[in-house]
Amino acid sequence: MVKTFDGAAFRAAMQEKKTLVVDFWATWCGPCRMLAPVMEKLSDEYAGRAEFVKIDVDDNPDLAREYSIMSIPCVMVFKDGQLAGKSVGFLPQPAMKEFLEKYL
Repeated sequence: MVKTFDGAAFRAAMQEKKTLVVDFWATWCGPCRMLAPVMEKLSDEYAGRAEFVKIDVDDNPDLAREYSIMSIPCVMVFKDGQLAGKSVGFLPQPAMKEFLEKYL
């Protein structure tokens, strides 16, 4: 299950040094809506290995600035409170899984 985080929830998870897969998105973004079901399926597949979350960049512009997000969807993997990997743009499920396998 992909959870919706705001900035406070994201920062709390980072303090706990959880492994996070974060989908930075916006409601008006077509490719973001295409990526949502892919992320849902992968969140089930990787349950226990990472927490999957989505953060709306329009509602959390400070995080978008902090991580220099210029294009969405932007999926970032955080391990032990540090950015481990980044993917920009829509990827179909096999390609997104290949990306995640590098970090999970």
